[in-house]
Amino acid sequence: MKKLRKTVAVLAIGLGLFAYANPAFAAVGDQGVDWSVYQKDQGQFGYAHDKFSISQIGGYNGAGIYWQSTYGSQVQSSIAQGKRAHTYIWYQSVTNTDLAKNVLDTMLAQVQTPKGSIVALDVEDGVANTDVILWSLQYIQDRGYTPLLYGYKSFLVNNLDLDRISSKFGLWMAKYPDYNVTPTPNYNYFPSWDNIQIFQFTSTYVAGGLDGNIDLTGVTDNGYKNGNATKPVTETPAINAGKEADKVKGSAKEVGMTVKVNFSANNYSTGEAIPDWVKGTPYQIIEKSGDKVLLDGIMSWLSVYDVETLDASTIVPTVNAGQTHIVQYGENLSSIAAKYGTTWQELARINALSNPDIIYQGQTLNVVGGQSVDTTGYCVVEYGDTLSSIASQFGTTVERLVLVNGISNHNLIYAGQVLNF
Repeated sequence: MKKLRKTVAVLAIGLGLFAYANPAFAAVGDQGVDWSVYQKDQGQFGYAHDKFSISQIGGYNGAGIYWQSTYGSQVQSSIAQGKRAHTYIWYQSVTNTDLAKNVLDTMLAQVQTPKGSIVALDVEDGVANTDVILWSLQYIQDRGYTPLLYGYKSFLVNNLDLDRISSKFGLWMAKYPDYNVTPTPNYNYFPSWDNIQIFQFTSTYVAGGLDGNIDLTGVTDNGYKNGNATKPVTETPAINAGKEADKVKGSAKEVGMTVKVNFSANNYSTGEAIPDWVKGTPYQIIEKSGDKVLLDGIMSWLSVYDVETLDASTIVPTVNAGQTHIVQYGENLSSIAAKYGTTWQELARINALSNPDIIYQGQTLNVVGGQSVDTTGYCVVEYGDTLSSIASQFGTTVERLVLVNGISNHNLIYAGQVLNF
């Protein structure tokens, strides 16, 4: 979530508060991310173990209603990667119920996550009114979604009667110890309050910036069946598109490839249930027969659609013409095509991509009929980097970086992008 203010305060709490006390809460302790337009069309997960995303659909900024163009494709991308997708609305200076109804009717009509899923109100700036926030959260709940109030503790306490709100509705609260990379929560900085259901513990989940969150109650299961499984209760256009993309993504698994079992997978091909401990753990494919694969240590056949390649951060990049290419974060079909002397249209054709704008970090693409541009390594763009500084650091040229990575505008690179050199 792109914050307008970042407030840091200190309040300690014991780790034991969040122990796995009840196995019914399958998502307790799951980590995930929240996205706005800054995470681009497909979003960005921080780690392979992330289980959920919360995307901004748009909202009201004090002057008018606006939309986030990235919302629909981010939801599709999340679901196709086996994650639970949810929604939030920017809610700045909504101070009367007439305006609130107008904003919510506009937004809720376009929500692409399933009924029951989270629709949070992001209240972190402007004027806030307790009665209007309570009315709005109830309005969301009455329409079949799970309402949460997001914000920083200091802003919410100073501008709202937070006791009244938290006694009825859950909170998604943010508080950070610092702006160093923080992959797990530091509970010494937990913003202690009643009914906090999601804790946003950092805005630098990974280098370059990304919000990291932890589910404290299992609330991110809402709208999805079977605990951690991404099985939406209701269908939406984004869910359908996500399922279609997932089938494309699952079609290129080969013997020797390291994969993990999707959390959306329920049964082996023999019909027996897949236990939770199998899901998300790395395995190697040791046999393949048609659309089924056998994993090392898991002696039951699985559909290729029930496994996916590991997060790209755990895989050595593959750049071999005539074989396969593992998609890195920040790549698109055009940049990959440039490496192999082919076109994005040809890559889409040979990989049966139903939507060439949707490819995923860690996805394996077939690459045939071209010669790769020789590369010696890759780097991850950090905040403040330019092509010139990267070229100087790795002993190459801006022109080569542009060619190898298929960059159309050499002034446009961003933190987290993977560049070959």
